[in-house]
This record gives sequence, C-alpha cells and structure tokens, in this order.
Amino acid sequence: MKKLSKTDAKKQIEEFFSEIKNKTPKEIKKIKKLSMRFNVPLKEKRKLFCKKCYSAYRNSKIRIKNRYKIIECKKCGHFSRWKI
Repeated sequence: MKKLSKTDAKKQIEEFFSEIKNKTPKEIKKIKKLSMRFNVPLKEKRKLFCKKCYSAYRNSKIRIKNRYKIIECKKCGHFSRWKI
C-alpha cells in the first residue's frame, strides 16, 4: 500500500463521492475508514449512504415530517433521520 498525505486522502474522498451511485458497500466502507484514518470529516457526504449497511441511497423512500427528513434504506430497511 502506498503512503498517502492528508491532502491526497481528501482529493480521493471528494473524487469518490462525486459518483457514489455506482459504488458498492465494500468501497463505501473503505472510503469511510480512509476518512477516519486521516481525520477528514465527511460532513454532508455521510447523508449519501446508509450507516448500517453502507449501501448508497438509490430509489430509497424519503419522507419529510416535523422538520425531519426520514430516509428508509431499500436494502436493510434502516431509517436515517436528518434535521432540516
């Protein structure tokens, strides 16, 4: 494995999330570990995948209720609630 700097890791993470719809849960988990290793916050990008099964939110069920955005993962059925 080649050595990465923090800026290289940031670039790699940005590039990865630009086309997250085509990624597998294994790849998403790998990128999340990379961001944790280099202490790079994902911020808004963490809302693009399920935190339980790491699958990208494709065709998931989205509801808005009482100032919360509720997203149901199609794969595992997990609910993510984000404040609007």
